[in-house]
Parts: sequence; C-alpha cells; structure tokens
Amino acid sequence: MSEWRTPIVVLAWIPATLGLDRGASLLEQQLLGLLTWILLIALLARESSLVRVQTAIVIAFASLIEYTFSPWLEVYTYRFDNVPAFVPPGHGLVYLAALCMGRSQLFTRHSKPLVTATLIVGGVYALWGISAWAPRPDVLGFFWYGCLVAFLMWGRSRMLYVGAFVIVTYLEIVGTWFGIWTWASHDPTGLVAMGNPPSGAAGGYGWFDLVAITLAPVLIGWWRAWKRWRARASPVEVVEHVGVQHSVRRDRTAADHR
Repeated sequence: MSEWRTPIVVLAWIPATLGLDRGASLLEQQLLGLLTWILLIALLARESSLVRVQTAIVIAFASLIEYTFSPWLEVYTYRFDNVPAFVPPGHGLVYLAALCMGRSQLFTRHSKPLVTATLIVGGVYALWGISAWAPRPDVLGFFWYGCLVAFLMWGRSRMLYVGAFVIVTYLEIVGTWFGIWTWASHDPTGLVAMGNPPSGAAGGYGWFDLVAITLAPVLIGWWRAWKRWRARASPVEVVEHVGVQHSVRRDRTAADHR
C-alpha cells in the first residue's frame, strides 16, 4: 500500500487546494503555492535522483507552456488572469502521481487490460466531445486523444501514460468544475474548437512526460561526466596552484636580495 501513498495524497490534494482557491485572495493563493511546494519536496525526498530530475524537467517545461498559453495567448485563463503559485509545483505532483501509479504492482500486473481500458474510456470521452451531446465541440480534445493513443501504442513508458490519463483527466474535470480555470471556446487562430476541459487533455500532457523521460538521463549523464572531469582536473589545478605560489615566493625572495 505504501506505493500508493503518493497518488492518494495527490488525488486528495487536488480538490482540497482547488476548493480553497475558489474564494482565496491572491496572498492566500500564494500560500497555497508554498504549501504545494513543501508537499512536493517532501514526496520527492523518497525518490531517486532520476525521478527528481524528471520532475524538475516537467515543472520547467509545463511552466513555460503555462505562461505562454494562459496569460499571453489566453487559451485558458485563471481567476486572477495569472498562473497561480500552486500550478508549477502542481505539475510536479501530477507527474509524480502518474509515475507512482505506472510503476505500482497493480499497474504492472494488469498492464494490457489497463491500456485497453484507457483507450476505450478515452475514446468514448473524445467521441462525446465532438458529438452533438457535448456542450460545445471539442476538436482539440479529440486530437489530443490521438496523441494519447500514440503514447500508449508506441511509448516506452505506457503505464506512466495510463497513470497520466487518470490523474490529468481528474484534475481537469475538478479544476474547471470549481471554476479555477476556464478553457476558451477556440484556439488563438479561431479554427480549432476546444471543450472545457478538452476531453483528451492527458494526451497533451503526455508531451511533458515524454520530454522528462527523454531528457533526464541525458542531463544526469552530462552532470556525471562533468563531475568526473572535475575530479580528474582537480589534482592538476592543485599542482598548478602550488607551483604558482612557489614561483611567486621565489621571485619575491630574489627581489628582496636585490
């Protein structure tokens, strides 16, 4: 059950934080952000350096997307027309929860039926989004569902994307229902209709996951290579430093004798 501690905490934290934010002032919203950072750091304390780097990449990439598509392009907007302080660490929590779900024994033992269920449930949701029964057409959601299908069929971490489907869909439904953010009816070009929320949001979020699992090993490899280079370079630097000091002392002694 310990492997489900993080997902359960995140699933509870989402409605608690978003519910409190409904009537929060800007200062109170910033406090919620601080508490979310504290929770994320506490949960990451038990994780490997690889997972920490992956989470940091997700936060950086997602924050760039947030500030581009919310305050600037207004694809979706928050209550204060800002990016709430709890959003960047919240992306880290979402990734970590999806990762923990994906590596759990339940998910690994039942990977095939879970992938199938995700494809079916996601497909029904996406088809509903472009049907006459949806409140408004959701072409973007249907496109993102296509991305999710690609991740599930050919991705290296299929269970991560299954976990992302669960947590991201849950997050989007709760967040828009509370009115914390609202998606525009169309993208900035006015050509692509969007639901509130888009049905296949997990497929869009999957790009964050892909960037994280691709870049993290590369960055760690670079860091370790730099540390090895520093370890090899340090003795030479020490010898050079001692040699310079000795040369300076010798020159000073010669000058004194003059």
